[in-house]
Amino acid sequence: MMLLSSLAYLYFLAAAALAVPAQEKRVHHQAGLSDHVHDDSQNYQYDHEAFLGKEEAKTFDQLTPEESKDRLAKIVDRIDTDKDGYVTHPELHQWIKHRQRRYIEENVNKHWKDYDENRDDKIAWEEYKNTTYGYYLGEEFSDVEDKDTYKSMLARDERRFKAADKDRDGIATREEFTAFLHPEEFDYMKDVVVQETMEDIDKDGDGKINLYEYIGDMYTMEDGESEPDWVQTERKHFGEFRDVNKDGYLDANEVAQWVLPGEVDHADNEAKHLIHETDTNKDEKITKKEILANWNMFVGSQATNYGRPPDSVRSARPNRLLQDEHNH
Repeated sequence: MMLLSSLAYLYFLAAAALAVPAQEKRVHHQAGLSDHVHDDSQNYQYDHEAFLGKEEAKTFDQLTPEESKDRLAKIVDRIDTDKDGYVTHPELHQWIKHRQRRYIEENVNKHWKDYDENRDDKIAWEEYKNTTYGYYLGEEFSDVEDKDTYKSMLARDERRFKAADKDRDGIATREEFTAFLHPEEFDYMKDVVVQETMEDIDKDGDGKINLYEYIGDMYTMEDGESEPDWVQTERKHFGEFRDVNKDGYLDANEVAQWVLPGEVDHADNEAKHLIHETDTNKDEKITKKEILANWNMFVGSQATNYGRPPDSVRSARPNRLLQDEHNH
């Protein structure tokens, strides 16, 4: 039953939340492009993982140089979405973002057939609703102990589904369904993330979050227990940083600044970096020829020692560390 699967997933998320500091569980940070330091004077492993995704980069490391270049040429054709013979910054930026979201898309694809009942490669709201809640809908959740909770879950799911459904046709494409399941990954879904966060924390339903609710979402004091230092720190953060207008509450804009912090767009920086390094005529776009001439920056092979550039390339490059990408 999909509802039970959904509940199991919710319990998993709750357990995962307990594994991180309570004050961090609401904050959505961008995932790093690579676990490697971005230092082209040493190797291109960071660039490979950013361009291909971490798992695909490992696959390329096992290929011969000829195989790597052949596959790279085919990838370039996919990146050049308008088929004008050039890879522009927006195209490369979108590609890198797509590769970094691949783990999410693979998870969506894995469960796609569970929801796509009529096999039309789309998921209508009715399909998702019937698959997830179907058994209980006919009885108005009468068999469920906490029926109000399930009714609330259904209403929330429907609202989020409609927000993800860009063309408002009641049917989700794979991209829209991914936005439905992972709204924090999509700019146009940020309002939904903020709204749901506020609903979770705003216990008195006044449309704003007070200090008691803010702390209560993170920590519940047991009898005889003294308040941990980190909770006292969060009380200070609420007044000094979170509550920007100093009215004693967090409104939607302040919650957005908290849970969706403005961060460096690492995919954007990497796209600029790759174009800068390979754009020989400095027209701010790159051709397949320019990319293949610098193939070892984009992809690895058996010959590049898992991303390590040839000695001639290393000696020609300045020994500089790209600090702006470090630790992400």
